[in-house]
Amino acid sequence: MDAQTSETTLQLGDFIFRSMEIPAEINFGGSQRLAVHQLIGGVRVIDAMGRSDDPLSWSGILMGGGRDARGQTIFTGAVERAQFLDALRIAGAQVELTWGKFKYLVVVREFKGNYKSSYLIPYQITCEVVQDETSPVKVAGTPPVDQAIGDDNTAATALASSIGDPTLSGLMTSVSSAISAVSSFATAAQSTINSVLQPITAAQAQVGVLLASATNTVANVTTFGGVLPGSLVSAAAAQLSGQAVAMTQLNSLHQLGSILGRMQRNLGSANSSPRTVATAGGNLFQIAERQYGDAKAWTAIAQANDLTDPFVQGTQILTIPPQPGDKTGVLNA
Repeated sequence: MDAQTSETTLQLGDFIFRSMEIPAEINFGGSQRLAVHQLIGGVRVIDAMGRSDDPLSWSGILMGGGRDARGQTIFTGAVERAQFLDALRIAGAQVELTWGKFKYLVVVREFKGNYKSSYLIPYQITCEVVQDETSPVKVAGTPPVDQAIGDDNTAATALASSIGDPTLSGLMTSVSSAISAVSSFATAAQSTINSVLQPITAAQAQVGVLLASATNTVANVTTFGGVLPGSLVSAAAAQLSGQAVAMTQLNSLHQLGSILGRMQRNLGSANSSPRTVATAGGNLFQIAERQYGDAKAWTAIAQANDLTDPFVQGTQILTIPPQPGDKTGVLNA
């Protein structure tokens, strides 16, 4: 947290920290209390006894009570604010501590102020956690598929350029063009995803060709230093140079192959999970046209939502299957 331009509000009970009072950082977390039992034969039994949160500590500077050259007060309340914080320590009551997305119920264990002057009081504060009231995050966030594909494409294009193979560079240009033509992979039809997968697969195949060639060049060393008996010095030097280039390319080719493989997997899963849309009235023909580009595919949406009537009544959240399948026509009631 920047002391001058804080992007968050730090509040302890009724006390709202401001300006230089706001710390640059607050550490959080703790440990899991474990009972470790070492059994005969080296078997270990570990019992998790529960969380043990570390104290939340930070420091800052309380400022106030200063006067300018004309004797006018320019800050107020440093001493009083320090006394208020110390009163929280003395009371020993449970108070709420919040900043950013964090929320705790705490008791102020320690407050220490360093009286420099009536308008300058550095302080340190430590709070014991009674309860963590922060909303738990159970699923680690992942970048959206569009961002993941774009980032990988940028890295793959740079690697292809460093390798210097014209065919590979041309294929990566085709990959970039295909990606740029897609507005969003999250809602793209399978045919659109396939239009990107095809040049990626071709680029992956060319990587395989170049890997085989580079591996063969590096492996073609029959004597120490790679100089063959009876060969011209110039030919031997050229061979050594080629082996050095191949060695450099091998690492880049392996990296590029890994990135292209990840792009293929991401694209393969981009449209593999059902989506949901909210609708107020309307009909499934229109929704199928927007989602699949085919109004006749409305039955796939109907089946996914246990509907027999293509006309939607009221406000509903509808599940959209990743693929419309081959079910079209009239559903049986």
